[in-house]
Amino acid sequence: MEKIKLLFAGLILLTSTISLKAQTSTVEYFAGSWTVLLKGTPNGDVRMIFKLDKMKDSLTGVVQDSTGVEIAKISKIDQKENEITAYFTAQGYDVNLVLTKKDDDHVTGSLMGMFEAEGERIKVVKGKEKEKEKEKETEKAKEKQ
Repeated sequence: MEKIKLLFAGLILLTSTISLKAQTSTVEYFAGSWTVLLKGTPNGDVRMIFKLDKMKDSLTGVVQDSTGVEIAKISKIDQKENEITAYFTAQGYDVNLVLTKKDDDHVTGSLMGMFEAEGERIKVVKGKEKEKEKEKETEKAKEKQ
């Protein structure tokens, strides 16, 4: 009987550890800036930027229009393995956006379960890496001429 209790306690501990690890990897994956295209809204296709910041084991963030102007603060973000749901207010309506990991730099999902969403991570290139990127682009442009 004692062995069964010990086995059961170990199983519970293992399950909670796996669940915490999944949440942490979800936070790590989604942290950063994402450009998201919302297709077929009443205003046509809309592009928004979602800036998600890591706060311990959770995410916070803001929604920006395509020019980078903040249009809403994200009030809540629910997490599942490889998926988040962000809640915010847009044009006076409370809405939610579900984003699911597609690959390392792309997500898919839906706004309010009605409008398809596709997103891509906005990569930040710093310092010398940025200079190397510009040099490569210049070389490619010269080759094309």
